[in-house]
Amino acid sequence: MLKRFFSSLSALLLITACATAPQAAEPQTASGSGLVSAADPRAADAGARMLRLGGNATDAAIATMLALTVVEPQSSGIGGGGFFVRGTPQGDVATLDGRETAPAAAKPDWFMKDGKPLPFDAAVLSGLSVGVPGNIALAAEAHRRFGKLGWAQLFEPAIALAEEGFRISPRLHDFLIRNPERAAHGESGKRLFYDEQGQPLPIGTLVLNPQLADSLREIAVDGPRGFYEGRQAKALASAVAAATPHPGKMQPSDLAAYAAKERPALCGLYRGWRICGMGPPSSGATTVFAILKQLEGFDLAGLGSASPIAWHLIAESQRLAYADRERYLADPDFVRVPVEGLAKPDYLAARGGLIDPVDAMASVEPGRPDGAPPPAADGVAPEEGGTSHFVAVDGGGTAVSYTSTIEGAFGSGIVVGGYYLNNELTDFSFIPDRGGQPVANRVEGGKRPRSSMAPTVAYAPDGRLAVAVGAAGGATIPAQVARVLIGLIDWGLTVEQALALPVIFAPGDTVYVEAGSTLEDMMPSLRELGHKEVLARDLPLKANAAAWTASGWQGAADPRSEGAIANE
Repeated sequence: MLKRFFSSLSALLLITACATAPQAAEPQTASGSGLVSAADPRAADAGARMLRLGGNATDAAIATMLALTVVEPQSSGIGGGGFFVRGTPQGDVATLDGRETAPAAAKPDWFMKDGKPLPFDAAVLSGLSVGVPGNIALAAEAHRRFGKLGWAQLFEPAIALAEEGFRISPRLHDFLIRNPERAAHGESGKRLFYDEQGQPLPIGTLVLNPQLADSLREIAVDGPRGFYEGRQAKALASAVAAATPHPGKMQPSDLAAYAAKERPALCGLYRGWRICGMGPPSSGATTVFAILKQLEGFDLAGLGSASPIAWHLIAESQRLAYADRERYLADPDFVRVPVEGLAKPDYLAARGGLIDPVDAMASVEPGRPDGAPPPAADGVAPEEGGTSHFVAVDGGGTAVSYTSTIEGAFGSGIVVGGYYLNNELTDFSFIPDRGGQPVANRVEGGKRPRSSMAPTVAYAPDGRLAVAVGAAGGATIPAQVARVLIGLIDWGLTVEQALALPVIFAPGDTVYVEAGSTLEDMMPSLRELGHKEVLARDLPLKANAAAWTASGWQGAADPRSEGAIANE
């Protein structure tokens, strides 16, 4: 009785660069003020300052990203890349791709040696892991299209934080303790964050980063050319090349050739809500939407958040969605990705029909959506959690959902210009082919590695822009975002309550539940429902969101993080 027939399927998924929904029932406002939700209060304040200066959500999001480069160096910044999703009250959605690219010299055997994949840590702590950073190009393209304030204004808070100093937070201190092999990999990182005995500087220590201030000031004056051409580009490429242990190396020309790209927004209906997110090379939107849509035939609202069966259903839907993600998602400029087929309501209804509400599937295989390319092999690409998400909403009701990353904590450990460079290329599969079949997400020159980042906006059934959400935490990101949307849509929670929900993560046959959460008490019930391996783990969780309420926009930050809300 828990399982309902799949009926009244929603309209076909819309995939368009600026997909437009029906007008909201009434003019939308944000109660006269905007807000920023970010993983660090100083970065949130930087974004809110742009709103107070008369800027919009795009200006605020860019200023937040730049400030996070300074105060959250372990997670994101200008040495990495990101994805940008912008939704307007009128229903227009634009998505920009600032994902890093492999150097032109990269070949499918980039991470292979003597016929075997390199050890993960050896690959990370080298130039092999560094992709051409995309965040500055992404910010410049977003500003060109949507920004209101002057480009240089957006850099002022970050420059001040770097030049005048910022204090080490408990979270940063914990990362410095747990990741010295990356944070102190080079002399620059050591000098910034460790004492003469090699110990992390204490919580509250004032850190000045004048080199980063100079880098930011140069980009503020010269625009993106200050990063992708000339002195900075040469220094970056040289540092990466020097750390690359084979002839194929990054060149200044790789930076000069980089461009952020507009991608088609992926939008679809779940229980009348229009969910929009980032398509390939991100697997975020397809995976989030599949998790949701495969559950549409089940009464999650009736079950409630305290039901083990509800969480069993969510885990089973994740297993199906992640199987398709692993098989089909990659850079669409290099691989045919069946996005429309993966998101068709009838395909997802059939996939959801495989879910039994009282018995776990014995095994899960990828489906065969319309437009699927010839069979490819699944790859091996460990993912990490060095990422940050932030949302900005302006007084006009436009929202930006932006996820920025350097991949693992402190990225590759290579510091150039005062900031850490990413280790994003380790998101590629280390193994280029299996059984004679190429892996879709293998390394190729100029290619962008598959991502799990899932910046999302959602429109309520009346057409109102109602949610902006995203998360950090590697492959757990789609699971985190889907959980928040289920909390808001199915369980009627506030945005704070939805972010505080526990996380279940089932990318395969093993089900992981958030250690210390209420889900840990449900482990025996999940095993009774047929899940053979259920493990409690400390998962890399960190989400930020904003949601429309009767009194206007309300922001929230993950209670597991140091996140904060700053108002206009």
